Amino acid sequence: MNWKRFAVKSRFFPSRWFYPLITVIVALGICLNTPLPSRAFDWLPILQQGFQAIQLSNISDRQEVELGKQINQQLVSSNIKLYRDPEVNRYVQQVGQRLVADSDRPNLPYTFQVVQDNSINAFATMGGYVYVHTGLLKAADNEAQLASVLGHEMGHIGGRHAIKQMQQTAIENGLLTASGLNRSQVLQLGVQVARNLPRSRKNEFEADQRGLRTLGRTGYAQSEMVSFMKKLLKLPAAGPAFLSNHPATGDRVAELQREINQRPTNGSQGLNDGAYKTSIQALLNS
Repeated sequence: MNWKRFAVKSRFFPSRWFYPLITVIVALGICLNTPLPSRAFDWLPILQQGFQAIQLSNISDRQEVELGKQINQQLVSSNIKLYRDPEVNRYVQQVGQRLVADSDRPNLPYTFQVVQDNSINAFATMGGYVYVHTGLLKAADNEAQLASVLGHEMGHIGGRHAIKQMQQTAIENGLLTASGLNRSQVLQLGVQVARNLPRSRKNEFEADQRGLRTLGRTGYAQSEMVSFMKKLLKLPAAGPAFLSNHPATGDRVAELQREINQRPTNGSQGLNDGAYKTSIQALLNS
């Protein structure tokens, strides 16, 4: 640095600002160049948590998984009650994990959980978290039908639908700023999207197609996705929550059948009704 030139220029600084400014610069230089003790308190994480804004449009897989974990903690602590029978949970996990390798995003650490709720429903949130109600487990006839529901929900994750819907909801509610959303807003929107908002027609058709392909690649009978939807359509007029939250079921059945006819697979696994009932026996006896 040309210190002579700096000295000349410094005459134009008001004296009450010049010396404090030099003091700050020198102090900052000392802080940045002095190694901190290993036990020194690290302010950086706290500053990041206070000012971090999350851009949902370009969120990374790692960020998505971490946010999904926090949304799951919120759901489990105050919104849903998990079904605790270890055998039933283990079985649902096994079916779900079998689908993971053939899903659109096999790199995610998927978690499959059973919700103690007699309504026929299932849902998913970001980061690989899939939830299936005990009522839906009872309504399914076989493992292939259960797998079709899990595959559909994994299709939503594959299409990053929760993230897109959260972003759209934030725009509609005037929450989205140029810098993004803070973590608290993201968590609130994540819980709202997972539990309360109906899915869009476009997302449902896409999740169906993704789920159907996953079923085929895994070896399950794809026809059971259609069979289960048809079964749900025959239920009483009020219908299951799964249909009210997942619109246009009749059109989806026709589209799925068309896809199966055009691209048939040899998958025929998961059709043993008796084996399925045995796997969820503890639930059927409760």
